[in-house]
Amino acid sequence: MALSAVMALSAQAQEMTLKLGHLANEANSWHKASLLFGEEVAKRTDGRIKVEVYPNDSLGREVDLINGMQLGTVEMTITGETLQNWAPMAAMLALPYAYKSLEDMDRVASGEIGKQIEEQIIERAQVRPLAYFARGPRNLTANRAIKAPADLNGMRLRVPNVPLFVDAWSAMGAQPLPMAFSEVFTSLQNGTLDGQENPLALIQSASFNEVQTHVNLTEHVRSWIYLTIAEQTWSQLSEEDQGHLMEAAKIAQEFERKQFLSDEDAIRADLEKKGMTFVEVDQQAFADASRDAVIKSVDESIRPTVEKLFAQ
Repeated sequence: MALSAVMALSAQAQEMTLKLGHLANEANSWHKASLLFGEEVAKRTDGRIKVEVYPNDSLGREVDLINGMQLGTVEMTITGETLQNWAPMAAMLALPYAYKSLEDMDRVASGEIGKQIEEQIIERAQVRPLAYFARGPRNLTANRAIKAPADLNGMRLRVPNVPLFVDAWSAMGAQPLPMAFSEVFTSLQNGTLDGQENPLALIQSASFNEVQTHVNLTEHVRSWIYLTIAEQTWSQLSEEDQGHLMEAAKIAQEFERKQFLSDEDAIRADLEKKGMTFVEVDQQAFADASRDAVIKSVDESIRPTVEKLFAQ
């Protein structure tokens, strides 16, 4: 009995380090929320569980991190629609022109559809969402104004390694090229790419203003992204510590939302000050050009749900 008590006490005192890698830089709200998450975890576990945060793809690229989580070499990352490579429902995190507003997106992400998405990600990707962060609408940057799909004209455009994005931009007239985020700046600089598409926060944090002159306000994707932990790491935690991580994740989510909302206007002003021109576009034309490709691209199992979203 005494030995059992000592072993139990030792297990309780055992330290664990969770490595959390992501693609954004230190100024991004995701990174700030990740740091807060780590602080809250340490506080709730009396320092037994430590979270080490690695920004700027320094721990690896997004797909590599997901693979690492499945293999047990990485514990955590921030990831979103890339998960559709394992779980088809994850495509719904970033459907072009599916969500009209932040509130519309929240309704889906926090509702029944959101729960179904999370369950499939856990089952098929072996990655567990703990919280979600809002993302600003994705906009198209280039060195010229692009107001309608006809203006794309085969533009070499970087997209994430997501088949849905490739299909949608192909339908709109671009030449989409899947590429790791860490390679985009250099590829824009040397002319391998003509443009890229991302939320304003990533456009700013990646300093794309140094290699792109225009932000074309396509706002083609409103989406969310998950703070995740490897399912095998999660299963090693006690129920009490799982609760601590969920509490810390909730606080991080609330913090990130406030940070995100306050940042958007400031980021646009900063990019304009740095010389970028913001261009209003015919969003309906982009939506019409991409809709059939989006519906066709998603897995048949979620196609009725996607069609219902567009109908709304």
